[in-house]
Amino acid sequence: MLHVICYMRFQVPQFIEVEDKIFGPLSIKQFIYVVGGAGLSFLIYRLAPFNFVFKVMVAAPAVILGALLAFYKINDKPFIFAVESAIRYFFGIKLYIWKKQPKKPEKKREEEKEDVSGLYVPRLSDSRLKDLTWSLDIAENKNLGAKESMGKNNANTTK
Repeated sequence: MLHVICYMRFQVPQFIEVEDKIFGPLSIKQFIYVVGGAGLSFLIYRLAPFNFVFKVMVAAPAVILGALLAFYKINDKPFIFAVESAIRYFFGIKLYIWKKQPKKPEKKREEEKEDVSGLYVPRLSDSRLKDLTWSLDIAENKNLGAKESMGKNNANTTK
């Protein structure tokens, strides 16, 4: 008998989390962040009508932001994700619940008590619902135990 086995070889990509280094030790994103921060600080430095100390103080945050975006990671994720999350949080819709007051039950009128469709829907109180779930859990466990014991009896009789 002749068996022909043909294996196809595929190269599996590895290290997909690591970005390619394009500009020396920097990836393209890191390079853009560094050049953007440096360019913005240069424009601030050249166009600001302040003296040297104030120009440096105003341009320094642009350099720091560019460096953070390029090199700093929080929980192994780039800093840009933290900046994006912060912006979404500050400008997003928020729901504040402070000193929540319990609602007082309102008494229903006779008209509202009667169901228009004529269908009877039973109501369960919280304690009755807990009793039902407990009894169902116990019944389920009893059935499982019965099945296991039946399996054991059948195994003993077949030996």
